[in-house]
Amino acid sequence: MTDDTPAPSAPPVDTPPIDTVVLDFGNVLVGWDPYGAFPARSRTEVDAWMAEIDFPAFNLAQDAGRTWSDARATLADRPHLLPLLDEYVEHFAATLTGPVPGSAALVHELDAAGIRLLGLTNWSAELFRHAAPAAPATRRMQHVVVSGRVGLAKPDPAIFHHLAATHDVDPARTVFVDDSPANVATADRLGYRTVRFTDTPALRAALRDLGLPVHA
Repeated sequence: MTDDTPAPSAPPVDTPPIDTVVLDFGNVLVGWDPYGAFPARSRTEVDAWMAEIDFPAFNLAQDAGRTWSDARATLADRPHLLPLLDEYVEHFAATLTGPVPGSAALVHELDAAGIRLLGLTNWSAELFRHAAPAAPATRRMQHVVVSGRVGLAKPDPAIFHHLAATHDVDPARTVFVDDSPANVATADRLGYRTVRFTDTPALRAALRDLGLPVHA
């Protein structure tokens, strides 16, 4: 850092203290790699399947509440896509790679400090049961809003409004943590304090800068 590098700006004096941290799950608390569902298939074959179904959009529809039965129905005119879809659902647990390094210790530390912990995750309602076995720290959330259960998915502002209304969340006193730039941007526009997740040490540093009692 040079002498003329501006120092980080301090929060305004009237900024309220943070009492709540809202955490995304996938690739924040629990690793997710969709290729894990296809150990017997080549990456090229899986990539072709994902491209043909437009996997990001397809998966977002599942996160927003579509059932897997209905998802299969959308592919009725392309039956060659169904075997990999069925494999993905059957072997979904294998897509979860375990706790993101350092995440469990950070969750425990925030919990012990009396910070309210909430989850806000895009996740199929039918597959959410796999989250806790893969990353037990997810159980330490006081409440979790699962997109597939409420029929709304990030970055739709409606799911943030649902979170705030259902769990008495004041965005100005809340940090929202997510690895998706789009999700973070929505939360920022709605008045949340936000952190774009890259890794746990960087998250720790960001939370400390926001005044939360976590170790470096």
